[in-house]
This record gives sequence, C-alpha cells and structure tokens, in this order.
Amino acid sequence: MEDAPVLLGRDARGIVTATLNRPHRGNAYNAELLAGLTEALEALAEDAGVRALVLRGAGRHFAAGADLGWLAEVAGYPPEAAFQASLATTRAMQLLNEFPRPTLALVQGAASGGGCGLVCCVDVALAVPEAVFGLTEVRVGVSPTPISPQMVQAMGLRQARRYAVTGERFDAAEALRIGLVHEVVAPAAIEARLEAILTEVLRAAPGAAAVTKDSLLGANGAKLDARAMALLSHEGWMQRATAEGREGLAAFREKRLPAWAQGSGIV
Repeated sequence: MEDAPVLLGRDARGIVTATLNRPHRGNAYNAELLAGLTEALEALAEDAGVRALVLRGAGRHFAAGADLGWLAEVAGYPPEAAFQASLATTRAMQLLNEFPRPTLALVQGAASGGGCGLVCCVDVALAVPEAVFGLTEVRVGVSPTPISPQMVQAMGLRQARRYAVTGERFDAAEALRIGLVHEVVAPAAIEARLEAILTEVLRAAPGAAAVTKDSLLGANGAKLDARAMALLSHEGWMQRATAEGREGLAAFREKRLPAWAQGSGIV
C-alpha cells in the first residue's frame, strides 16, 4: 500500500528496503509508523532469506523524530496508555539495534530526536553533506530516554551528553567526526556507495555475520532486556507528563518560546 507508514521493498538478493513514509510530516513517527516498523522488523528478523536491511526516509527528510502532535495527544493519556506509547518507541529502537542482519541508513534532510536515534541503531550510516542532526527533545521539555543507550553506543557518552542536554543541531561533518555516521557522500554518489557496501555485505556469510553482531552487542552490554526497556519507557513518559513537558509541546504548537526560555534573550 503506497500510503502505508512504512513501505517495504525486496530485491532478488534479499536486500530489503524499509522506507519511512510520512513525508508530509518529515517522516516524524506516530503510533502507526512505530507499529508498522515494529511489525516489519519482527517479521524480517525471522526471515532467513533477508541478507540486509536498508532504512530510508521518503521525501526531503530522513526522519524528524516523534510527531509532536502525537506526543501532545499521548501526554493526555492515562498512565498505562502513556507508558505503552513510550514503550513502542523503545521497542522499535531495540529491534532495529539488535536486528540479526546488517542494517544501513541513508540520511538526507533532518534526522532529529528519534530520527537521530534510528541512525544510532544501524550498522552503517551514510549521510549527504546537507543532512542536519539533533537530539532536540529537551527543547520541547521531554527526554530522549528511549534512545539513550543507542546514542551512547553510537557516539560515546561524552558526545551524547553534549548534544542530548543542549539540543544543538549539527551538520553531517560533525556527525562524521563524532562517529554517528560512517561516511558523508555527495547526493549524486550515495546510491553507488550504498551498492558498493551492499556488495561487501553479500560477501559475508549471513550466519557468521549474525553471530558476530550478536556477540559484539552482547559482550559490550548493548542489548536491552525487558526490565531495562520498561525503565527507559517509564522515564520517558513521566517527563512528558510533567508541567514542563506539557508547556514545551504547547509552545511548539503555538510557535512561541517555552516559559523556561522567555526573558533569556533568545529570539
């Protein structure tokens, strides 16, 4: 279905492409996109014919994080439903991070918030020079807890601390410097570069690659169990439900500065 929130394509080699398909919202995720991505990842993980997964965004942007309209709606949910909404994000990130085949992302436009988190979860990330990244949740009064383990794994604690607490946006060159992306490639060359890397992926025995990836994650404490996922999700929804979280989301909708930034000289 062309209007599905996640589009799946598969070639004769077993390369699966998952395209985030909400271009009118910068591919910001809501409940439907998270459900579609989770369902796809769960099914593909069990499919022995899959050799690699490529993640893309439809339109101008890779993924603009969580849909703030959806987050504002979720902020009014009763506690259990709010927790489950937060857990949906945590689960999608965990499935992508621990997917048993090689994963690659092509990043164009914005990769903000949870969209940046998706980049953190793949094995190989390619970006065009014009891509813009940011862990911007704190600017709307919420916290990036569902993606915090993968942030640290991808860019190290030192860089994650900077960008997660300031909410600064940064360019592809900086993303390369801190290890968030592996290569910055001109738009005209990025498809060829992707194909070259996929050719290398196909040289690797799929079982050996899966064991290697699982070992790397497991031996370095990078796999999440149910308790850790529940705690990350709980922290996320609790902050979203605070007065600060509600004010931040309201300010974004109303295109104004949130209360904590007023009078600070910010324009």
